[in-house]
Amino acid sequence: MTSPTTARAPTFFDEVVAATPGQSNLSKCIQCGTCGGSCPSGQDMDHSPRTLFAMIVAGMRDDVLRSNSPWYCVSCYYCMSRCPQEVHITDIMSTLKRMAIKEGKYKESSAADAPDFSGTFIDFVESYGRSFEVGLATRYHLSHHPLDMVKMAPMALGMLRRGRMDLTPTKIKGIDQLQAILAKAKEIGGEAS
Repeated sequence: MTSPTTARAPTFFDEVVAATPGQSNLSKCIQCGTCGGSCPSGQDMDHSPRTLFAMIVAGMRDDVLRSNSPWYCVSCYYCMSRCPQEVHITDIMSTLKRMAIKEGKYKESSAADAPDFSGTFIDFVESYGRSFEVGLATRYHLSHHPLDMVKMAPMALGMLRRGRMDLTPTKIKGIDQLQAILAKAKEIGGEAS
């Protein structure tokens, strides 16, 4: 007589893998630390990617989703290019950001302002096809850290003097095409426009 099979509830690891587009390869992580050693933002993260992945395996959902690590990932893909197991680290970090926003855990992170900053950046890219640093810094700092704007003034003036920053945004050629691509991506991803 065979016993009925019982399906186990998905673990946090299963949820992260399922929510990551493509194949995350997270199960192949050998905890070598190459990702953390490669990361230009690693010193600002409260957990290295390797540690974060071990926490995912251990089911430490709240701790992972409260971590500032995904928010400090600059998506440079250097960790992925060096990973001996081809783990899609940057994609996993994006998944963790989405999960942290969905569950509201990002508010408990030391990078709690990051989603707003990211949203402002995305607004400019969607509108102009590129980042607009003056607008990005102004909108973000007025909303979150108005006094920090004064501290940034010398750097901003230096960049303006050297022609490294524009006072007004400029659209890329073919902005309509980019906006159509982004709209389709949102549609495929299930986001409302």
